[in-house]
Amino acid sequence: MGDETRGFENPSAEQRCALLKRVKNIAVVGLSPNPERPSNGVSRAMQGYGFTIIPVHPAAREILGARAYPLLADIPFGIDLVNVFRRAEYLDEVVDECLQLGLKNIWIQEDIINESAARRAKEGGMMVVMNRCIYRDYRQYCI
Repeated sequence: MGDETRGFENPSAEQRCALLKRVKNIAVVGLSPNPERPSNGVSRAMQGYGFTIIPVHPAAREILGARAYPLLADIPFGIDLVNVFRRAEYLDEVVDECLQLGLKNIWIQEDIINESAARRAKEGGMMVVMNRCIYRDYRQYCI
């Protein structure tokens, strides 16, 4: 898993670390309440590093001790970064919502690739990281 994904180029390790050092509130789209799921473990670990995790899940009321919201638009405070744990075919709607809300940063987790959605987000003024694990990058490059 390099920094390039079929022509899409991620920000450098330094840029990714700078992003993670300036964000506090991370909305996690697709955060599962199941502790066995990667989204839960990664989000729990990021909480441990001091990030505020905001679960975005249509059916859950609370995940990892935090109130869950059905949509990004339902979150009543600022979102610094959207971390996506949804299959590639759902990325277009997540990007649409981010652009509509004027959000500036999206991190699409490892093994989730939708180049056209990532390009659209980038063209819309967002910083886009795709096909990388936020937890692994934070540990490897930022601490």
